[in-house]
Amino acid sequence: MMVRGIRGATTVEDDRSEEVLQATRELLELMQKENGFSVEDIASILFTVTADIRSAFPAQAARSMGWDKVPLLCFQEIEVPGALPRCIRVLVHINTNKGQDDIKHVYLKEAKKLRRDLAVKTVGRGMNDWVILP
Repeated sequence: MMVRGIRGATTVEDDRSEEVLQATRELLELMQKENGFSVEDIASILFTVTADIRSAFPAQAARSMGWDKVPLLCFQEIEVPGALPRCIRVLVHINTNKGQDDIKHVYLKEAKKLRRDLAVKTVGRGMNDWVILP
């Protein structure tokens, strides 16, 4: 079994705790659905937020989903001029037999701009939701 990383990102309109936690839960749920992993498969999760998000730790969203035994860590994203504001980025490490090309990375809302080079419109999702497909 290998450890693979699944990337994801989303944005919030306002730095409000409820919005940060809801957006993070939505992202984690879709990452899990698209990649078919269980909580037991998760080795760890790293979260970053841009400096304009201070109202909540995204890790709280994972804990609220019952992922309370998973090692979780939050960081502040480096400040690069012109970077996407109010952005939550996630790197989920899972234990899996899937190949690197089988991993689906998920970008929602304004974060779809981060990897438009790989993005494909997600069937059945909202107009602004994108999933990186193999």
